[in-house]
Amino acid sequence: MGTNSERRINKRWPEALKREIVAASFAPGASVSTVARQYDVNANQVFTWRRRYGPVAASVTASPAPKPKLLPVTVVSEPGIIGAPSSASAISDVVEIEVAGSYVIRIGPHFNAGLLRRILDVLVRR
Repeated sequence: MGTNSERRINKRWPEALKREIVAASFAPGASVSTVARQYDVNANQVFTWRRRYGPVAASVTASPAPKPKLLPVTVVSEPGIIGAPSSASAISDVVEIEVAGSYVIRIGPHFNAGLLRRILDVLVRR
């Protein structure tokens, strides 16, 4: 055997930190090796913890959702839109969102915010 200076030092990781690392490794687009490097852990150890805690750790201790990003907004007036309501109050009740220059979403006064969020998430990912 080698000298004491050559021996590996086993670290003790708090369970909460293990679960945090596992949650980070299950995040969309995450790589186990990248997460392991970020936390200075061997990737094999992260795989062991993933088997122990599983994706449940990711849903329980996942980091908060990323902060929303600000997007540029342009307010334009488009007179003469076919099928557009003629009264000024009806026009003000409609919001139009252009996503990536390819999609236009028109939202009336009674919309489902959760559904809109899912639609925008899908369109932005494309």
